[in-house]
Amino acid sequence: MDRRDFVKSSSLAAAGVLGTPILSSKLGEQSTKPTSAPSQELKIKMAVKFGMVQGPKTVLARFELLKKLGFDGVEVGRPAKTPLKELIAASTATGLPIHGVVDSDHWNNRFSDPRPEIRKKAVAALEGAIRDAKTLGASSVLVVPGVVDQSVRYDECYQRSQTEIRKVLPLATELNIKIAFENVWNNFLLSPLEAARYCDEFESPLVGFYFDVGNVIRYGWPEHWIHALGHRIFKLDVKEYSRKKQFDEGPWKGFKVKIGDGDCNWPGVRKALKAIGYSGWATAEVGGSGEERLADIKARMDRALG
Repeated sequence: MDRRDFVKSSSLAAAGVLGTPILSSKLGEQSTKPTSAPSQELKIKMAVKFGMVQGPKTVLARFELLKKLGFDGVEVGRPAKTPLKELIAASTATGLPIHGVVDSDHWNNRFSDPRPEIRKKAVAALEGAIRDAKTLGASSVLVVPGVVDQSVRYDECYQRSQTEIRKVLPLATELNIKIAFENVWNNFLLSPLEAARYCDEFESPLVGFYFDVGNVIRYGWPEHWIHALGHRIFKLDVKEYSRKKQFDEGPWKGFKVKIGDGDCNWPGVRKALKAIGYSGWATAEVGGSGEERLADIKARMDRALG
């Protein structure tokens, strides 16, 4: 092989490894195209995870507290011990909507697991969460698509998770429930361009991203991810992260800061959200407690997101 042939073959190989869809200008155009006309003010609805609400003993009392503090909604995990009828009754009585459901089983039974019987359980759990979301009047189910570890290669996680999650798409389509992948520390979808491609390959408007602002800060910048993911962002999880604590005390200690007191560039996040025309839900995912703590979380979310 002479030099010219070598350069030509090397270029073709590199294109195959990198995957041209990730680096194409078309992807960039799709990412930054606003879902609606950008406005001067973000249209954000504030919520918390139901498990963060502590103190009140009844489901209704917890909903009433959130309503009193000015939250716009709540997100619940399923499966869970709380009966659906109690959640529906509390939501109806207070007018506080349950906007989303979290697939509570996605860590125990993973779509990327080497064992078919475990993947089958993962599919069943996601189907159950989708049905519960429809019953509760929610619009989405948050799910972790897979985990890369010593026993599961990156390519295996990619292929298995897509294969299994595709099995759920007919039900999601029938019930009109969005499937939103959260970026977590699962050693998977480590680039926003790859995450965008992963979503696009499902070829469904019901598949997108549940972007967690704080989870990215350890290895990136939230505003960069927002621009890259664009219209694929269905909803937001809100938390904070401190790189100083990460370096001084360990990676998980980075989360031990309140919203607004870490390294998230909130003005940059707001600017990026405006650029993509985002409007919708932002749900706090931090340590909860009683009324005082929840009131502080609401105030901090208001300052962070405007």
